[in-house]
Amino acid sequence: MAQTTFSGPVVSTNGFVPPVTVTASLPAASSVAAGTMYIITDNGSGDDEYCLVISTGSAWVTAVGAALS
Repeated sequence: MAQTTFSGPVVSTNGFVPPVTVTASLPAASSVAAGTMYIITDNGSGDDEYCLVISTGSAWVTAVGAALS
């Protein structure tokens, strides 16, 4: 999949398909570009819940900005 950098609002007519994984399998936040997102299926604490996480370039945070536990 190609990687593209956007500088404004993003619109997709074909949806977005982020990678899905568990917290233990996330790459180091510093190893991916800031703004990279993943869907995790264990919500950081082993629960069967989905959570969108975004890399700040130094940490993974939830979509509302809370640190991933």
